Amino acid sequence: MSITKVVIALGGNALQEAGTPPTAEAQFEVVKKTAGYLAEISSKGYEMAIVHGNGPQVGRIVLGQEIASRENSQTPAMPFDVCGAMSQGYIGYHIQQALRDALRNRNRNLPVVTIATQVVVDPCDPAFNNPTKPIGPFYTEEEARQIEKEKGFKMKEDAGRGWRRVVPSPDPKKIVELSAIKRLWDTTIVITAGGGGIPVIENMDGSLTGVAAVIDKDLAAERLAEDIEADILLILTEVDKVCLNFKKPDQRFLDRMTVPEAIRYMEEGHFAPGSMLPKVMAAIKFARTFPGRKAIITSLYKAVDALEGKEGTIVTMA
Repeated sequence: MSITKVVIALGGNALQEAGTPPTAEAQFEVVKKTAGYLAEISSKGYEMAIVHGNGPQVGRIVLGQEIASRENSQTPAMPFDVCGAMSQGYIGYHIQQALRDALRNRNRNLPVVTIATQVVVDPCDPAFNNPTKPIGPFYTEEEARQIEKEKGFKMKEDAGRGWRRVVPSPDPKKIVELSAIKRLWDTTIVITAGGGGIPVIENMDGSLTGVAAVIDKDLAAERLAEDIEADILLILTEVDKVCLNFKKPDQRFLDRMTVPEAIRYMEEGHFAPGSMLPKVMAAIKFARTFPGRKAIITSLYKAVDALEGKEGTIVTMA
């Protein structure tokens, strides 16, 4: 029997629910629910790796570092890439613990491992001159303008949900720990490229240097899906399907998109930057690379049905 290889990109709602406190304890309760859906996918016989976002979490870590350094000279603020690594560690810890228990409850004693994952980016990527990736909490426009004035951060409105700090979001070029992921694949569920991976540049001598940026987790998941030759790229978000004219009277949900259709909708401005746009871009890239395979965009709660072709938006080359 052939095995279907799936790379899963978890959206922010898989880690944190609206209206709940931004604490580690509250996050873990949400992750335990998420783990149930992931374990169900595994119990259907799919082999999978998990990529997750970290926008709110890394934003809070950075904010906490800044506050601590101001109040205590003995507590220097950590660089942005180190904060990204911190978020990989604690989010991965929550997912692997919760998923391990959810699998055991289904009599599946599979190991679950988090890899601190570095992802190479191009230092000349134009993203460094145009920060677009939202991180941290939401603010009102007035609060955002004050933060810009006081801290020099770049703030942007995020898909009608409020204002957030934005940082550069360069394209992922290479996953440094790919060989380890491949070796683990047949026996282990790997949580990798958390937050899109720790962004690093590759120096002339082969050494790596971390940079202040956040790689989009959907594009990092696509990079991984290409590199391991996955059958499906499954992008999980807050909505069941991609739609045109989002939140407008003529809103229309899509069951399928071909790559040419997705490109046309993207050019028409249907997908918000920092929200649905990178998901569609990742789906397009995967479907183009593997014309006989598919990307799926759907909600966490419809994931199993989407894998069976009953839900979600399927993106294919033609």
